[in-house]
Amino acid sequence: MTTPTEEMRNMRTRLLGLTALAAEYCVTLENAAEDEPSTFVASMIRLLPRLYMDFTDIVADKDTAGRFGNDADADDDAECGCDDPDCRHHHHHHPHDEEEWDEYGSVPLEEEADEDAAYYASYVDEDYYNSVRRHVEQLLGPDDVFLETFEEDMKYSDTPIAASVSECLADIFQSLYNFISVVKDTDGEQLEAAYRHAREEFVAYWSQTLCNVLRALNHIYYNTRP
Repeated sequence: MTTPTEEMRNMRTRLLGLTALAAEYCVTLENAAEDEPSTFVASMIRLLPRLYMDFTDIVADKDTAGRFGNDADADDDAECGCDDPDCRHHHHHHPHDEEEWDEYGSVPLEEEADEDAAYYASYVDEDYYNSVRRHVEQLLGPDDVFLETFEEDMKYSDTPIAASVSECLADIFQSLYNFISVVKDTDGEQLEAAYRHAREEFVAYWSQTLCNVLRALNHIYYNTRP
């Protein structure tokens, strides 16, 4: 049976693996101009499902003591059994109470808004976003456009809505680039908080974007190759 400290370390290892996966995705998009269409599409077919599964599966367990961002704190807290409210161990936030957990099993980001707010300014400005999107659009050519039926605007339309592979991929890129940039700039100290922020965005919008664009990429992969 694993201890709370071991669980936290295992979770941190999984998050570091996800960070590497997110970085690979971002680098692939940044280098799209130098890639072949078939190679790029194959990379997306490989990376996107793994991102979807990791962002779906990696959820902080309600029974895990402490936070998985700092193993030293976890070790200290595991040794503390006192009831002294002034004990230094009580200065760390530990999400044990069930009411503190949101529906996804994570502590809401609002609880750390003051601590983390400075880290969540976007690292991707409009020019950089458009540069990434444009390179993918040019690489895919006519295949960049696909018809999407799973769109909010479809309720007002009798015909499919035109969507863009490059725009979908750039939207995902923006969230993941911000995630890995926070982790890098804080030397991993904000790994947990950065992940929870990225996961909230995943649940809110880009999980659906990923599913939509994966269908289009699947069509390109299996129908346009020689």
